[in-house]
Amino acid sequence: MSKNFELLQQVELHNGTAPVLTQRAPAQTQTGPPPARVGVGNGNGHVHAAGLNLDGVTHEEILRLVQGIFLTTSSTRSRVVTFAAIDSGNGCSHVCAQAAEVLASSVAGSVCLVDANLRTPSLPEFFGVSNHHGLTDSLRNRGAIREFAKKLHLQNLWLLSCGSLATDSSALLNSELMSARIAELRSVFDYVLIDVPPLNSYSDGLVLAHLSDGLVMVLEANATRREAALRVSENLRAKQVRVLGAVLNKRTFPIPDSLYHRV
Repeated sequence: MSKNFELLQQVELHNGTAPVLTQRAPAQTQTGPPPARVGVGNGNGHVHAAGLNLDGVTHEEILRLVQGIFLTTSSTRSRVVTFAAIDSGNGCSHVCAQAAEVLASSVAGSVCLVDANLRTPSLPEFFGVSNHHGLTDSLRNRGAIREFAKKLHLQNLWLLSCGSLATDSSALLNSELMSARIAELRSVFDYVLIDVPPLNSYSDGLVLAHLSDGLVMVLEANATRREAALRVSENLRAKQVRVLGAVLNKRTFPIPDSLYHRV
């Protein structure tokens, strides 16, 4: 327990010199992806898929994260946020999907969940929809970004899946086209949540974090190595990436409110 607390504290200290909000809201997730859910067509080409069925405790914890980042009254309120894990398997995709669902159920505005994890895409599986015709396709073809997004079970929730993968897919994330598509997403949707590959292995997250309003780091309790977390945290600070929050995921013990609210 103390190691996990110390890890969060040290990550916070390394980012404490920047004017950022640190919202610790750990979330419990399954160790693997949830069972695939069957979507129901609505006759217009979109799919209304089943939700993630969050339990009460998980919903409350994710809501804390959503309120601290997206629903704050601060003038620096974030609208486009990148979610990135330290290492593979930390549960970042599930946390990002949970946050998008809770945010969409809490606001009247539109919410778009973007699967920019071209290494191991999983968001379509969470919601039981196809990965076809998504982000990479929007970077290779013309058309409004909304044409590539799929409507989910909530009226105001959309998913831009990663789309068709090819040898040049990762290079597309570093292109001017990606910057233009992020700007378009910002203009079309009220909130955008972007899931990216782990920071300890790939640079994709840094690229997209610079195009967004900030980044939420996802760490796994009793698994994320302190050295890796601090190295990533220092790199984010050096690259001037705003760290908006840290999620301690898959923890099996309660975290006191004093750590939730400590800035």
